Amino acid sequence: MQPERLQHFLSLMDKGEEVVGGSPAHLCMHELSQETLRITMQINSAYHTPEELRALFSELFGKPVDETFACFPPFYTDCGKNITIGKNVFINAGCKFQDQGGITIGDGSLIGHNVVLVTLNHSLLASKRANLIPAPIRIGKNVWIGANAVVLPGVTIGDGAVIAAGAVVTKNVEADTVVGGVPAKVIRRIAQQEC
Repeated sequence: MQPERLQHFLSLMDKGEEVVGGSPAHLCMHELSQETLRITMQINSAYHTPEELRALFSELFGKPVDETFACFPPFYTDCGKNITIGKNVFINAGCKFQDQGGITIGDGSLIGHNVVLVTLNHSLLASKRANLIPAPIRIGKNVWIGANAVVLPGVTIGDGAVIAAGAVVTKNVEADTVVGGVPAKVIRRIAQQEC
């Protein structure tokens, strides 16, 4: 995809405006998905050294990943170009990132097995169901997201927070808290001595 076209698409996503089904932006999303599928198939279909994986993820994200980044494939996404990852981030096997609306993961964060990060909603109106509404997910520094957790569009997770395995996170999470359940609720605060 041409860089100008990609930047225009990402700027539309970052504005959070509704994308009408069948519109040029929606068609662009589908075109971008084809490139993403090609790269994720490369990531997931054979063994790669950590250096090779970082090169593939840099291509997938459209920007370099830090040499401290690590991932255990398989990894799935349907866009890839709206993901920003900090230093010392680890993504475990089976994660699924729907990143059109934007995903940012801060330094030192750990993403557990089969975590799903979702940045798109569909319109609730049946007549507009094909329309998409993007909203970013922002994950702070030193966050731990447990296996099989789901984080929904528009959620910000504060630094040092822990998301329990299987949680469905529908609202912002304060720093240094543990949340769990469906929907996720605060279980406890993390004292600084524990960190």
